[in-house]
Amino acid sequence: MRHAAFPDGLNRDRLIDWYRDTRRITRELFTIPKAEAYYDRPVPLRNPIVFYEGHLPAFAINTLIKLALKHGGIDPEFEALFARGIDPEDEDAAQMPTDFWPSREDIQAYGRDADDLIFHALCDGPIDDGTVPQTRNAEAAFTVIEHEQMHQETLLYLFHELPYERKNPIAPFRRSAASRGDVVKDMVRIPAGEATLGGSGNDFGWDNEFPPMRVEAGEFSIDRHDVTNGDYLEFLQATGANPPHFWTKHDGAWQWRGLFELQPLPLDAPVYVTHDEAGAYAAWRGKRLPSESEYHRAAFGTPSGEERLFPWESSQPDLSRGNFGFANWDPVAIGSYPAGASAWGIHDLVGNGWEWTSTVFAPFPGFEAMSSYPQYSADFFDGKHYVMKGASPVTPPELIRRSFRNWFRPSYPYAYATFRCAHD
Repeated sequence: MRHAAFPDGLNRDRLIDWYRDTRRITRELFTIPKAEAYYDRPVPLRNPIVFYEGHLPAFAINTLIKLALKHGGIDPEFEALFARGIDPEDEDAAQMPTDFWPSREDIQAYGRDADDLIFHALCDGPIDDGTVPQTRNAEAAFTVIEHEQMHQETLLYLFHELPYERKNPIAPFRRSAASRGDVVKDMVRIPAGEATLGGSGNDFGWDNEFPPMRVEAGEFSIDRHDVTNGDYLEFLQATGANPPHFWTKHDGAWQWRGLFELQPLPLDAPVYVTHDEAGAYAAWRGKRLPSESEYHRAAFGTPSGEERLFPWESSQPDLSRGNFGFANWDPVAIGSYPAGASAWGIHDLVGNGWEWTSTVFAPFPGFEAMSSYPQYSADFFDGKHYVMKGASPVTPPELIRRSFRNWFRPSYPYAYATFRCAHD
């Protein structure tokens, strides 16, 4: 079993620990909504909260137990009801799979039964059998865990939209190692060169990460730091643009809608915006958004022409490198993690908010849908989603790798997504 987050190897015991820790974090996140909010639908473009507590174990059963190992499930009705989420273009297309949801007690009981079945499969099952496509390099097992980790971020997008009185504040799960130095707001020139998009080798990855592709990026300049709330406020005041989703006015002053409380707008923190808003700001500055290949040059390229695994070279992500891994619920000031800067001295390329690019989400040449989740990427190669790179404050460290690609619709306002500008 090979996974980039475990470069020294991954055995069953470590895989089980990773699965259990992932489930533990999910359970803790589900303590945020108060009991009376359980059936709320805080984001109209997504299912209600209840769906996700059933979806995660049902996806694990459908993917690992039924599809990969060819065994029976637990509850066919649950495994159909909670099979897959939605990504509608607008609220009119956002139809829920049912008008009558099961009780939370029944959903949690199903989750416990699913945990037992998954645990036994991870202990003793043929999860790394090269003769079966879904179990080659433990693909289905990795798919189940990373799928849940991605949904942890989805849950927090949903919970962010709940009124404060309908949720319970909890402390971040890890301690941040921020150490802010002097911040210079300038642009960095990146010479022309090649960038490797996608993954190589035998490590697990999602299908849109393969096969690797070498691309030529022309010379360009890119912001050393993300665009801040203060920068965006200048744009808003100059153009009369609408405020970003995470801003609100209170007593005549702009406020940041944090996960658990309103606070004065942090002018030195990255702004969270849609792709459309990011593009409008960049155009106002006479600039543009960087492409996916330009992000790769800025993040992983070096003056010598070699490429790094991470902006900070090859050591695995730790909390000195960026604002990720549940160290904070909200973004912090730009430049707070100088140890995470790239070879060019560009900051916060991983953490503090996903980075919008100008690249439409599409397959690399030679794309093949993955056996464990064939519709994972293919359903979104529609020209209506844009690639995001990096990580947000609530992206688990195991998802941070050079090849990982996130994507959203350009008008979706709920993601923890920021940007920086580029120009030729």
